[in-house]
Amino acid sequence: MASRFPAHWLDELRSRSDIVQIVSGYVGLKKSGRKYWGLCPFHGEKTASFSVDGEQQLYYCFGCKAGGDVIHFIMDIERCSFHEAVEILADRAHIPLPEMENDADWEQRQTRRERLLTANREAAKFYHEMLFRPEGAASLNYLRKRGLSDSVIRKFGLGAAPDQWSALTDHLVSAGYTTDELVSVGLTIVRPPKEPGGKQTAFDMFRNRAIFPIIDMHKNVIAFGGRSLGKELPKYINTADTPVYSKSRNIYAANLLKQQRHLDHVVLTEGYMDVVSLTQFGVEGACASLGTSLTEEQARLIRRFAPEVYLAYDGDSAGQKAILRGLEIFEKEGLPARVLVFPDGLDPDEFVRRDGAEAFSALQTLTPTAYRLRQLKTSFDLSKDEDKMNYVRKAALVLSGLDPVGQETYLKTLMVETGFSHDVLQQQVDEGRGKALGNAGLSKPAEARRSRAARKNEGSVSPVTAAQETLLGLLATGQIPKDMVEEKDFEDDELKSLYMALIGGASPASLPDTAPDDETRSRYTRILLSPAAESTDQMISMAGQCLGRIRKASCQKQYDALMQKMKTMDPKDPAIPGMLQEAQELRKKMDKPA
Repeated sequence: MASRFPAHWLDELRSRSDIVQIVSGYVGLKKSGRKYWGLCPFHGEKTASFSVDGEQQLYYCFGCKAGGDVIHFIMDIERCSFHEAVEILADRAHIPLPEMENDADWEQRQTRRERLLTANREAAKFYHEMLFRPEGAASLNYLRKRGLSDSVIRKFGLGAAPDQWSALTDHLVSAGYTTDELVSVGLTIVRPPKEPGGKQTAFDMFRNRAIFPIIDMHKNVIAFGGRSLGKELPKYINTADTPVYSKSRNIYAANLLKQQRHLDHVVLTEGYMDVVSLTQFGVEGACASLGTSLTEEQARLIRRFAPEVYLAYDGDSAGQKAILRGLEIFEKEGLPARVLVFPDGLDPDEFVRRDGAEAFSALQTLTPTAYRLRQLKTSFDLSKDEDKMNYVRKAALVLSGLDPVGQETYLKTLMVETGFSHDVLQQQVDEGRGKALGNAGLSKPAEARRSRAARKNEGSVSPVTAAQETLLGLLATGQIPKDMVEEKDFEDDELKSLYMALIGGASPASLPDTAPDDETRSRYTRILLSPAAESTDQMISMAGQCLGRIRKASCQKQYDALMQKMKTMDPKDPAIPGMLQEAQELRKKMDKPA
């Protein structure tokens, strides 16, 4: 994996981040032999197949094949990027990031960020407590009219901003926060003095509104949304971007999504109330895009939580446009998406309160293609020939990106809708595909490539490959002499590269980072885990057995090739005697006891 962090700095980070201690914070571990074992946090299991090697600083699950170093564990468990995982570990180990090492202001900025996050947390606590006081009665009444229970109110930390000018500002200033800090985090607004020499006026951003705290996946309160209680406009006001919040990079309820393991899909909605209502009725995986049009950063964040997303947007024109844009973004990010169809023009909140969670789970879902065709059809009057032809031309462009099997179902539907024959429709699709390829500058469809590691069948590893992998695991322990092993003992490019790295002094924990994909990283980790052995002598003995098997197999391969070559030669060829002598020497090596 490519990294902009220096290799020596990452090695230092790994050495100061004890993988056993860190994993123990998420998984119950018990020591057995040289390793620790527990139930895998990445897939459901009843028998422990998740191992942690404290010496090699690696983890590996023999069930789901997840594996890597401490950085990859944080990436997997926290569902974050490599850079974010490094930041988490660096913060835990109190190590400044490389670009911060010579930055005199780093500590100051870190302290300021922590103060702003703490101010937000104190504000959320203030709003939540206010909800159950007389000052919050109007907000509590609003939330209960929307059908929310006290339990779900507490789950989301909902609150009330009282109908007062500066209740929150006064509270936080008295707690030691400055007005500038509160302004920078979007809690307070400052009005300049009306007259020269006068005092500025500080008042709350949110007043007389129900409050929805926005909490990130690391449980930080980063922003707020406020819903008006009457006809006051705008209906919602939201925190703008601040030093601790970017609305394009976050989603509502990320903290709750992170707690829900093994989700089949995420349900993406447009509003806070949709998420809260769906959660109250037991619908898992609900989140919202914070009132902004979906961004690529949000799509990447959602991808961490589930392998698919259901778009549950409102049925109005704005919602339908948002769905089309969302489908494009999810396709670009490689996350499969489907569209939920709500009857009677209802939004998710209204539907689940009316019909319940069971009806929600039974809602029709449309593929991106089906949804696009459905929306396209609403623009044409198919009783008119001209509209019918234009509909077919545009529908053909939608279908042009599908494979023949995918096209067939939709072509049948188009035949029924328009009356055109299959051949005519197919020809139109082929023409549309040609235009699409021409616009993209392509001569043929792009084909997805499977990774090298994905093509490998781990269950069919040959005895020789198994011996080579075990030998590398032994070499990684540092307990066997390096000169026992030679480069020619490995034919597989990946195994040879691991050998060269270990001989060159690379730490085993650093090598999974060099893998080109997740499958190869899993293989590297499995190989580098310490083989079961009680002593150095036992390891050396195991290495000798592995080398015996590897080198005998090499001799056998050379012998077979030699014999095959001689079969094609003239028996009187003067080279034959020398080749026979070579074959005899190879046979002696093959017959020699290990």
